[in-house]
Amino acid sequence: MSYVWVIAGAAAGAPLRYFLGTRFVTEPGAFPWATFLVNITGCLAIGFILGLSESRGSLSREARLLLVTGFLGSYTTFSAFGWETYSLLRDDHLFRASLYAGGSVVLGILAVWLAASAAKAI
Repeated sequence: MSYVWVIAGAAAGAPLRYFLGTRFVTEPGAFPWATFLVNITGCLAIGFILGLSESRGSLSREARLLLVTGFLGSYTTFSAFGWETYSLLRDDHLFRASLYAGGSVVLGILAVWLAASAAKAI
């Protein structure tokens, strides 16, 4: 049954991301406003949803699967990155947070570059 909640949330998050992406079309090399907007609003949403859940304990397992894993997972995975980094910082794990955030950005960009280079070479 867990997959049903995830799929239901994803069915709403992905089209919303696509919709916003078509509203903020940019030329190559321009600032990627659509992705920026999706990432920031996704972080706002996960912060509110999980913050409320932590402070009030009011989020059921099903609601978490629907809203966080399904909806936000298909809308933007950047929100999970933001929450996980925030959680490490909140729990006074500055080194782990820095390693996670810095490593994710640097290694993520490196992985894209390596894969794109490999794709061009074949």
